[in-house]
Amino acid sequence: MTQPTDIRRVALALAATGVPVLPLSRGKRPVANCGNCAGSACGDRPHMRAAGPCQCPRPCHAWAAATIDLDVLASAAWAPAWRAAAAVAYDPGAAGLTVVDLDDAAAIEWARASLPPTRTVTTTRGQHWIYRGTLRSANRVRPGVDIKSRMSYARWLGPGTGEMETLPPAVRALVEEDTTPRPVTACSPTVRLTVDRSGATGCRHTERYVLTGLLRGVELVEARTESGAGSQAYGAASFLAAQHADCPGPCDLDHLAEPLVNAAVSRGVPEPYARRAVTRGLARTGRTA
Repeated sequence: MTQPTDIRRVALALAATGVPVLPLSRGKRPVANCGNCAGSACGDRPHMRAAGPCQCPRPCHAWAAATIDLDVLASAAWAPAWRAAAAVAYDPGAAGLTVVDLDDAAAIEWARASLPPTRTVTTTRGQHWIYRGTLRSANRVRPGVDIKSRMSYARWLGPGTGEMETLPPAVRALVEEDTTPRPVTACSPTVRLTVDRSGATGCRHTERYVLTGLLRGVELVEARTESGAGSQAYGAASFLAAQHADCPGPCDLDHLAEPLVNAAVSRGVPEPYARRAVTRGLARTGRTA
């Protein structure tokens, strides 16, 4: 019995109970998007934050690929992912659950003092405390604590122990209070942002139009709390560039790069990779000079 067979068998058993699952590659990462879905070129899946038409049969788009459809899980399109899989993940939000991910001993001590006991699963570094109910996902809500629920995924490490309790107000408060502004939000329409458009002498778009598109791009990148922020930054940059394809040029889009790079870096993407992705995206169809 091979390891991939075991992994797929676990996934099928979970799906049969109504828990949407997906394969994880080594490093606890979802499968990379196929060529058609790379950089969100497909428009994303209908239930993602940026709802789109994608119906890709492969396990693309990380958490959004999670499913309980046994035919899909056993399909030829998913077979390569299962063969390469190192673990199974599930979509807590779609299963009606919230996972409080405690990364170290200090976080576990805090949870024991602050949260009601619930179903607990031991992880490689700490524990998952699982509650019934959902809310938006958020990373680093306090030292060593992440919240995994809607639009997220968690690694399946077994059923755990203890009775599962209802999501308490104390956990909801963690997410509601996670409102620390990030530098990239400076492009919000509610904040005055001065962008040097002096080099955009041939651009036919107003500053407001450009900033609105930039803000949307930053929001999409920041929504990638688990994975895909680099690809999303590339997709956002490509989209912005495409809007200027018919301009006589120059449009001087380079000034839009930094907020997208910062957004990707804030989601864990190494800066050189983020900068390369954005630069390539802006150069793909638009005018940068």
